[in-house]
Amino acid sequence: MTDTGPRRIGEAMELRPHAYDPVANPELFDGVLARRVVAFVIDMFILAIPPLFAAIFIFMFGFVTLGLGWGLYFLWWPGTIVWAIFYYGLTFGGSKSATIGMRVMDLEMRTWYGAPAYFVLGAVHAVVYWITVSILTPLVLLVALFNERKRLLHDILIGTVVINNPARAAALRHPQWGDHRPA
Repeated sequence: MTDTGPRRIGEAMELRPHAYDPVANPELFDGVLARRVVAFVIDMFILAIPPLFAAIFIFMFGFVTLGLGWGLYFLWWPGTIVWAIFYYGLTFGGSKSATIGMRVMDLEMRTWYGAPAYFVLGAVHAVVYWITVSILTPLVLLVALFNERKRLLHDILIGTVVINNPARAAALRHPQWGDHRPA
């Protein structure tokens, strides 16, 4: 058996170009950072509600069980983390590829090559976000000011981009007659 060329181990990996060009499609990135902050606040409120109810339940359950129920507070913090990971995984993995806050703000998350997000990507996005924020708080936000796609540090690390959803991008691309936005 003769080989005519060099042997390669593994698979050939084809590099894909970025799906979203901020020069050709500026409407995809117009106002994304400001609306992303508002979406984050909405999501934090949504994320806080179940753990708050769980803490109140455990507190009341502790009285009913003469203090034994308060031992459930040991599971409260891990439960809060699991809840957040599932929230991000399920919402990013849904049909809209966006958390509830992002849906309210007309945003969606995509991979850098244009595919919709999926459960594992959403969960990893949340974990990497919280790790980078804990270690490099200012850098996470400053990175977005110096790149053309307005990506945060954790977006760059996991290969995602947050853009305006198609309806908002179309509205920005074709403003109504009465809109006096600069071209």
